[in-house]
Amino acid sequence: MDAKELPSCPVETTLTLISNKWKVLILRDLMTGTKRFGVLKKSLGQVSQKVLTAQLREMEADGLLTRTVYPEVPPRVEYTLTELGCSLKPILDAMWAWGEAYKTERTE
Repeated sequence: MDAKELPSCPVETTLTLISNKWKVLILRDLMTGTKRFGVLKKSLGQVSQKVLTAQLREMEADGLLTRTVYPEVPPRVEYTLTELGCSLKPILDAMWAWGEAYKTERTE
């Protein structure tokens, strides 16, 4: 996303970059290291190949991850978080902690 297109509010900027559940779950899965497309698709479950591809392309364009294609047959493609993508870890950790607390409170 071009800096000129970014919202003036920092919270809105963050939401623009990770605005749907697939992007957040992709971040979650890549926090542990590089993954291949098939591994991500299997981990995410109900996501279609078309949607996953679109989300990965958007995240790559936004500088959150890198895509590496290996010249093999069949081609091997791997995704890795950039330093910028890794910097979202505290946000994901906070979301995890909040979700755990919410589930605990709701099941008591």
